[in-house]
Amino acid sequence: MSESKTLSAPDGGGVAAVERALTIVSALERANGPVSLADLSRLTGFYKSTILRLMASLEGNGYVTRLRDGGYDLGPAAFRLGIAYERRNGLRGHVMPVLQDLVERGTESSSFHVRQDAGHRLCLFRVDSRHATLDRVAAGDVYPIRVGAGGHVLLAFDGEPGPRYDAIRTEGLAVSLGERDPACAAVAAPVFGPAGLFGTLSLSGPRERFSPEQVAIMRAELLPQAERLTRTLGGTWPHFQRPTGQVERGAA
Repeated sequence: MSESKTLSAPDGGGVAAVERALTIVSALERANGPVSLADLSRLTGFYKSTILRLMASLEGNGYVTRLRDGGYDLGPAAFRLGIAYERRNGLRGHVMPVLQDLVERGTESSSFHVRQDAGHRLCLFRVDSRHATLDRVAAGDVYPIRVGAGGHVLLAFDGEPGPRYDAIRTEGLAVSLGERDPACAAVAAPVFGPAGLFGTLSLSGPRERFSPEQVAIMRAELLPQAERLTRTLGGTWPHFQRPTGQVERGAA
């Protein structure tokens, strides 16, 4: 019986052992905490014997740590890679002031997402709002790309067909109510870099604070900040039309 990959991994042109090792690291990265060998087998679709063979190299190079209870977690090498990434691209220094500025203006919690792979988006940065009740989003979280305003923006400006995505490309804004979580909602706008779409800037929070009037106020705050970040990153900001009717909401 052949092994299957539950997580997305590169197919073709790579070395099988390397791809499997990276899939294991990806499974640990997405987990909320330490993972048992059985859970790793379930998440990756690999036999336990395959995982154990690869673990010797992953542990030896610091990408995985084995805990006293037998579970596995990311090792210090993963932390060093994250620090090196931030140091070299300087993205945090550009994005965080924009997120903080939005929150200081009294908006909902602000986040910046990028596309991770064909089916997922990654929250790179997050600043919680000053409201007493918040939605549950954190930097490092991974979400399905077809659920939520941020994901729909990424799809729209990557050429996804359909009336909903045509509207997002025209207006520069996506709104979702209760897609990822029935109690939460979000609005999102694109951010462009020199090569085109770079990521998405979003405001999210409890659904009851997303009336049409509140969404219009958020749009007025969000789009200028997305334009500001686009220009900072060296991108070109398109001309977007103001919505003439109700913004598309709900499940696509």
